[in-house]
Amino acid sequence: MQTNFSLAQLADPKTAEAEAILRKCVHCGFCTATCPTYVTLGNELDSPRGRIYLIKDMLENDRQADETVATHVDRCLSCLACTTTCPSGVDYMHLIDHARVHVEKTYRRPLMTRLQRAVLAWLMPSPRLFRSAMTAAKLAKPFAGVMKRVPALRPFGAMLDLAPASLPAPSPYAVPGRFAAEGEKRKRVALLTGCVQSVMDPGINKAAIELMTRFGVEVVLPKGEGCCGSLRHHMGHEEPALASARRNIDAWIAEMDGDGLDAIVITGSGCGTTIKDYGHMLKSDPVYAAKASRVAALARDVTEMLDLLDLPELEQQGTRVAYHAACSLQHGQKITLQPKSLLRKAGFTVVDPAEGHLCCGSAGTYNMLQPEISSALKERKVRNLKAVKPDVIAAGNLGCITQIADAAGAPIVHTVQLLNWAYGGEKPAALG
Repeated sequence: MQTNFSLAQLADPKTAEAEAILRKCVHCGFCTATCPTYVTLGNELDSPRGRIYLIKDMLENDRQADETVATHVDRCLSCLACTTTCPSGVDYMHLIDHARVHVEKTYRRPLMTRLQRAVLAWLMPSPRLFRSAMTAAKLAKPFAGVMKRVPALRPFGAMLDLAPASLPAPSPYAVPGRFAAEGEKRKRVALLTGCVQSVMDPGINKAAIELMTRFGVEVVLPKGEGCCGSLRHHMGHEEPALASARRNIDAWIAEMDGDGLDAIVITGSGCGTTIKDYGHMLKSDPVYAAKASRVAALARDVTEMLDLLDLPELEQQGTRVAYHAACSLQHGQKITLQPKSLLRKAGFTVVDPAEGHLCCGSAGTYNMLQPEISSALKERKVRNLKAVKPDVIAAGNLGCITQIADAAGAPIVHTVQLLNWAYGGEKPAALG
């Protein structure tokens, strides 16, 4: 793509990076076939190619974002299916990230939208605040239907729809601590405690810890770490997201330089995609650039870590598992084989639903900020999952699990919970 940035504009490193990304696009349109919003809405401006044109025009002309740009940038799920499809290697992820920051700084959204985004950005990164909010949401949940009939309140109705009927009790697997390896210690890892997942389903990390320690891995939950920053990062809140990254980097570097770490293990694939990008996010920070790269190099999805442990092969047990590939895992981290290979090795029969490349519509806060598009994608995903008639659905991301659970027609659990069960751990509660 031809660009017309001035030398003065290109003196800004972020603009120069955006220009280099734009130049790689050859207008081929392959991305439109795998873009969930284009497939759903059929609008060129809701495809990666269309958004690239909007972003190019905005940045080249030093324009503030307007309603059109904000609308179509906000509709992007950041599923990154386009990057898997693109034959030219367009780094769409960092371009849309840059555009989101520009939109957030230069565009004033309607009042109720600003309020909703502010509430989400305030509550979700804090486990304490999020738990309090979810407890209060139980009381307001009966009013969700009424709120969705009022246009200005519809997003808040969508938020209430997603609120769970009950929450697990606070868990020892959601606070700083150390879990010793059983038998001979083979590795030492840090496990991300995180924010939302630690409140909504601490059983995911419990399963990961039990499974890893059973096979000789010491697991530490470092003091001082918290939200990875991805929730605010994808809302264009650059500085708060970087502050979260720096806090986690400090916590993990202390462990790396202390007793050492072989890996930083993450059970939420959305978090993993962001943490693996810390080196890029902080590359201009003279204090944190090198440390961020060290942390990013050690980041591993839990299935990557388990694959390295060479778990024993078990007899087939006849349980039919539909594997739902979270976008952040298959497109963001390019992890496609390990989860299914581990499940097969553990004795499960794994089946792939049709259109596995398309997003389920969760995408962090997307199902609350864009409920109509999210609902359409959810219906499509659920239809494909039901078609393969699974006994259980496995996924590597809590957002996907929450999005699909009430309509999938089969229980859905995290991949690591199924694996822990197969290798001697508790049966996942969702399976009865």
